[in-house]
Amino acid sequence: MSALNPRPVGGPPRQFRLDKTNGKIAGVCAGIADYFNIDPLVVRLVFGIGAIAGFGSFILLYLAIWAFVD
Repeated sequence: MSALNPRPVGGPPRQFRLDKTNGKIAGVCAGIADYFNIDPLVVRLVFGIGAIAGFGSFILLYLAIWAFVD
């Protein structure tokens, strides 16, 4: 086991899911944060800055993840 991969070797593969209990709108940012084991606030800030700086491209990305992930 390493610091980058906290699950034991040979364990089940991680699966991305929306985290609707900790999410603010649809749980997309909370799900991404849970998958990468980081603070959801960091992911929300990245999405917010990306939505402004990327002229809405992150909004489309957010909606696509919300629509196509369980």
